[in-house]
Amino acid sequence: MSLSIRNQIPGTVTAITAGEAMATVKVRLDGGQDLTSAITVDAVRELGLGEGSVVSALVKSTEVSLATGAVEGLSIRNRLPGTVSAIAAGAAMASVKVTVEGGELTAAITKDAVTDLGLTVGSPVTALIKSTEVSLALV
Repeated sequence: MSLSIRNQIPGTVTAITAGEAMATVKVRLDGGQDLTSAITVDAVRELGLGEGSVVSALVKSTEVSLATGAVEGLSIRNRLPGTVSAIAAGAAMASVKVTVEGGELTAAITKDAVTDLGLTVGSPVTALIKSTEVSLALV
C-alpha cells in the first residue's frame, strides 16, 4: 500500500500499556530514540501488537512541530532532536526536512514560522509529535 504520509519511521515495540479504550505503545526507532503512540486497545489487538513487533510509525507532516530552544513544560511525549537538512518554502507554507538519528522527518509549517524561528539548513531543532498523532503499521 502506498501512502501520502511523509513520515514512515521503522522501529520495534518495546512496551504496551493498555487502558479500557486506549493504549500507549512505546516504539524504539531504528535510530535508538523512543517514540510513544496512543492508539485504541482494539487496534493493538487487531494488529496483534506485542513486545518485539516490528512496526512503522506513521506521522503526517502537518502534525510535526519544530522547536529551536529548550523544550520544557509540555505534555508532548515525542521530542526528537535533529538538524534541518532542507527547506522548501512557498507563499504561505514550508516543508522542512529534519535529519534525526536513523532517518529523516518532514514538518509542514508556515513560512512565517520558518522566518520567526530563523530556520536555515544546519539549524538544530527538536521535532515535537503528540502521541495521539502517531499511527502504527506492521512491517
